[in-house]
Amino acid sequence: MLKSIAKKLLELVLFFLILSFVSFCLLKLVPGDPVRSILRVDDVAVSNQQIADMRSQLGLDQSLPVQYGKWLVQLLQFDFGQSYLTQRPVFAEFMEKLPYTLLLTGGSLFIMLVIALPMGTMAALYRNRWIDNASRMFALIGSSIPSFWLGLLFIEWFAVKLRILPSMGEGTIFHLVLPSLTLGLAMAAVYVRMIRASLIESSGQDFIKAAQARGISPARIFFRHMFRHSLVPLITVFSESIGSLLGGTVVIEVLFAYPGLGKWIVDAIAARDYPIIQGYTLFMAVFIVCINMTVELSYRWINPEMALKEKRPS
Repeated sequence: MLKSIAKKLLELVLFFLILSFVSFCLLKLVPGDPVRSILRVDDVAVSNQQIADMRSQLGLDQSLPVQYGKWLVQLLQFDFGQSYLTQRPVFAEFMEKLPYTLLLTGGSLFIMLVIALPMGTMAALYRNRWIDNASRMFALIGSSIPSFWLGLLFIEWFAVKLRILPSMGEGTIFHLVLPSLTLGLAMAAVYVRMIRASLIESSGQDFIKAAQARGISPARIFFRHMFRHSLVPLITVFSESIGSLLGGTVVIEVLFAYPGLGKWIVDAIAARDYPIIQGYTLFMAVFIVCINMTVELSYRWINPEMALKEKRPS
């Protein structure tokens, strides 16, 4: 057990080292100069001496290995550096933006589950009925509409014409409604089809037929066996959706001027703010790794057969 944990930790350390090195090198290959972005705000001309001084101040005049080594040493001290533009710690800025993205992620997933779970379940239980046809139509239309266009429609209807919801910004729960609805509906269209397909596949398993033959009630079969078995593929995709949402839904956050991680990283990329981009990459990697580990552990609870297979001698 300890050997397995140590091996896992070693793999994670190597993964983060490789990720940080690759992302650092890729950032340097991106066209543009952060020094010129900083000094030429509002198109004010600057001299070559000012550019050289600023490059020296930021340490950008040093070789790439030296820059990466210094950044790595700072990282080991839990120092993610400072933003070139705001001169504030990257970690502090990240923690300021994170709650907004968490709220948007939670709201989007809530709307998605409220729509997709009952609709996908009813479609699987009543195949080829009107609810099944309606769910397929919803999935087709929802998958075909780009989320940014759906967001524009919501702004036009609810913010401009009806004037019942704000179109941008933050501050109240009402500011979350339109971006959450836009993301939630787009995801629900995908999950309806997945839930339906997964439940139909589970209903044809031998253990379901055996349970029916033993006279177990349909409700117990559904909740204890069929639904639980169908969760394995759904949780895999669900974890990817959480990772994507936490990474920042760039288009939606920019469309609704929502101050989350997506808008934050877009502004940083436009300004070539390397410390923020590098820190953001590492933060997201940590989130994704944590989510994947949680999902991996949940498989053992959902499907005990997986844990039993691992215990059997090969």
